Amino acid sequence: MTNSRLPEQGSAGGANRRPPPPPPGRSFDWREAMAPSLISIVSIVVVFGALAWLITSAEQWPRIKLQFFSVDAMVAAFPRVLQGFWINMRIWLIVLACILVLGIALAVIRSLRAPWFAPFRLMVILYIDLFRGLPVLLLVLLFGFGIPALNLPGMPSSSLFWGSVAMVLSYSAYVCEIYRSGIDAVHEGQWAAAKSLGLTEWQTMIYAILPQAVRNVLPAMMNIVVALQKDVALLSIIGVRDAVREAQIYTASTFNYSSLIVAAGLFLLATIPMARLADYITHRDRVRRLQIGG
Repeated sequence: MTNSRLPEQGSAGGANRRPPPPPPGRSFDWREAMAPSLISIVSIVVVFGALAWLITSAEQWPRIKLQFFSVDAMVAAFPRVLQGFWINMRIWLIVLACILVLGIALAVIRSLRAPWFAPFRLMVILYIDLFRGLPVLLLVLLFGFGIPALNLPGMPSSSLFWGSVAMVLSYSAYVCEIYRSGIDAVHEGQWAAAKSLGLTEWQTMIYAILPQAVRNVLPAMMNIVVALQKDVALLSIIGVRDAVREAQIYTASTFNYSSLIVAAGLFLLATIPMARLADYITHRDRVRRLQIGG
């Protein structure tokens, strides 16, 4: 009898018993919260302060400052360099649009699996091997100087046009492979599901595979966008009067290199925000994948 009452008593007692209160937490210590930030700030100030002192204490620093960091020369060169920089930005936007379209077209052709697409897949592979294996600078020289010299009837003779074509052909080979990696990352079940719905291979690629592939490669594509913005300056070697070329013209007339610092600053103003945007997109993509995986 005694043993039979124990579960009932324990049950009743358990129903009325309250859980023990949690242990009191520690009070907020602002020193522990601020210590990492303070250490980071102090370390940055010490390291960069030491570098600044090392550079400015060099014997030739006054001469270097006059040649590369002259405020008067920067102010005088700024309007011309800025005008050339707008040319850089316009070329970049046009070339970027062409690269994205050509790259995705090449990736789609290479990823189609039907046997009658084999000749086209082979041509795309040869294209990628050729233009990915040649330096962009060499292509710009060959197209910018070589093709206008042929005087082909009905074809543009502008070095700017053919230099831009060279950049489109070169970067499209890389972008094609980025798109293709995104297509290959799409699960094989997506192909099977689309086939079971009666979609053709072309419809499957357009409506089912490509939207997922583009989303997969967006972080990597942002890095290509940043790299292209800088490489547009290569067109200056074929006479395009962009920011770099205008800076070189000013340097040749004054023997002062401060105009090159102006051009470098303008490129940094464009590339740093894009680099931070690429980091943000990469972070968002990582978070999205972790949430899907979880």
